[in-house]
Amino acid sequence: MSSGHSSGERDKVLAELSLLHPKKIDLGLSRIESVLEKLGRPQDRLPPIIHVAGTNGKGSTIAFLRAMAEAQGLTCHVYISPHLVEFNERITLASKPIENDRLIEVIGRVRAANGSAPLSFFEAITAAALLAFSEVRADLAIIEVGLGGRYDATNVITPIMSAITPVDYDHAEFLGRDLAGIAREKAGIIKPHIPVILGRQLAVAAQAIGECAQNQSAPCSVSGEDFHIHREQGRLVFEDSHALMDLPLPALIGEHQIENAGQAIAIAKALQFSDKAIAKGLGTAIWPGRMQPLGEGYLADIVINRGGELWLDGGHNPHAARALASVMAEREALQSRPLILVMGILSNKDAGGFLDAFSGLASGLIAVEIEGHAALGRKTLCELAAYRGMDTHMALGLTDGLDAALNMGEGVLAHKQTAQDGHGPRILICGSLYLAGQVLALNAKS
Repeated sequence: MSSGHSSGERDKVLAELSLLHPKKIDLGLSRIESVLEKLGRPQDRLPPIIHVAGTNGKGSTIAFLRAMAEAQGLTCHVYISPHLVEFNERITLASKPIENDRLIEVIGRVRAANGSAPLSFFEAITAAALLAFSEVRADLAIIEVGLGGRYDATNVITPIMSAITPVDYDHAEFLGRDLAGIAREKAGIIKPHIPVILGRQLAVAAQAIGECAQNQSAPCSVSGEDFHIHREQGRLVFEDSHALMDLPLPALIGEHQIENAGQAIAIAKALQFSDKAIAKGLGTAIWPGRMQPLGEGYLADIVINRGGELWLDGGHNPHAARALASVMAEREALQSRPLILVMGILSNKDAGGFLDAFSGLASGLIAVEIEGHAALGRKTLCELAAYRGMDTHMALGLTDGLDAALNMGEGVLAHKQTAQDGHGPRILICGSLYLAGQVLALNAKS
């Protein structure tokens, strides 16, 4: 990101933002509506918007949709959270990451308009993104909900289409433990008469969202009912009431990406993208930190030099863990290796539920800290893993953790006496997007 301001200057400005409000998250729309009013309502001057909520698959669905849009020849504004390595990943301005100069400038204008009033970090960044989007031409804006939906700071926009990816339990401290209630909060993004496209949902969530859509007279298209997606003979087949499409498999790995791709295709078809653009987007979508094989780099070399395989995923709830475990089980069927998890997870997540997905599949777990974040204690994480039959070890950091994982996996192989020449363990770093970001940053180190 070439610009006059350095990353250090950008980070200083971002750090100052966090002082505007005592809470990291404080759901509600009054503060952001107030500052946007003072900025001249930039949310009313955006290109056509797709608004995306849900628990799992939001980022992947957006990655597919963006790739399809760009294959169609469109430029896109994209707003996502959190970032993995560089903050600028959160705001894509006309298909390019926002530059530091522009980011600092729009944040400055948000702060000036807000004065000394409370404004959460996410609200300030959302206002800055909307301001930047309003001043640069693009053909489409794809905006991801931060948390929930109804009271999320992004819910000040009027989209041409809403999308809700699979809903599951997450952020219980804000959204509670009632799945129907969580679904209704996500469905709070549905606007009167604006079409909504649903990814495959659990029955209770589908019913709650359907009722919300009906109350808003919003046409609702549902995966598994109004459109269908499946893998067939190495291809992807999408079917709705209008057509049957034969497409290449998606670039992103995992059976769960079939569903994410299906939802993106349904949106793309509603936007009248060409079949050619949809097919190209499936093959070119990029979404780092999600079921990502690490084949080169500082950390990858540590593992590969000892015959191992290294994978990375930022999923952090039981639904995501089940998807990850499914991919790892597929890999095991293709080539048997001991699976060792290198894991850090935030203290407010369901670590036990996450680990349940790997019971009987993972041989061991190496617990690591997540630098700068309130992670579950390594000892507690090891106890949860041991209860599920895994060998455990507490590591000091990622490098130490990978070394311990390799040693543990090699021990399993030696014990089983099934080692194939050059085949070490399969290592999956998982449990947190923040951890995934730290992995990618460290792996890029020369």
